[in-house]
Amino acid sequence: MSKRREDRRDARGLLCLLVELLPPKGGKGRLIVAIDGPAGSGKSTVARGLADRLGFRYLDTGAMYRALTWLALEEDVGLDDGAALGALAAAHPVVFEGDRVWIHGDDVTEAIRGTSIDRVVSTVARHPEVRAIMRDRQRELAEGDDAVIEGRDIGTVVCPHAEVKVYLVADPVERARRRQAEHPEIGAEALATDLRLRDERDAAQMQPAPDAEKIDTTRLEIDEVLDRIERLVESRARA
Repeated sequence: MSKRREDRRDARGLLCLLVELLPPKGGKGRLIVAIDGPAGSGKSTVARGLADRLGFRYLDTGAMYRALTWLALEEDVGLDDGAALGALAAAHPVVFEGDRVWIHGDDVTEAIRGTSIDRVVSTVARHPEVRAIMRDRQRELAEGDDAVIEGRDIGTVVCPHAEVKVYLVADPVERARRRQAEHPEIGAEALATDLRLRDERDAAQMQPAPDAEKIDTTRLEIDEVLDRIERLVESRARA
């Protein structure tokens, strides 16, 4: 094992010990890391990697909106009907079992990642009735555990008192390249257009918290981003 890897392993061990010593905050999760940012900024990869490093629970709030969108399409609920979508969300809470996502008794983990969901999930997520139900569910899921939570308004709305807040950004060209790597069946121009339209639809939610650490991931390796956030968590744990 290299000296650098040994040092990193030892640092993580110390960080985990420091986190264990943190007092509970309001009887809820002892330490919440909120990671926000637009599509293609690296949120999911970074959030999963950080949760794995720290042994924290990982919560993908975007998957919750995707699952509701899938169910709405299955149940033929109008995507412009906020009241009906809110009622659907309340009646069928999203459930996470490990890396699997469930709604209405269906495992939708793979189904919600399709382009048909990509194109309309922002329409569903913009409704206040939907966001209110989802916020309550997200807070419920975050209670009691150290957690890394990713989304678009985690640091501003869902968990405004999160101990660590990060807002990821990236150059539009790089974001489109990353999305194309995930969806090679879609042309680059179409993906760039989709990203631009999603940014316009999500603009109201995509505002960094005033106390968030903004990180441009365009030219950074994943480990470099993780190292920076890990140092933020360590700083909080030592405070």
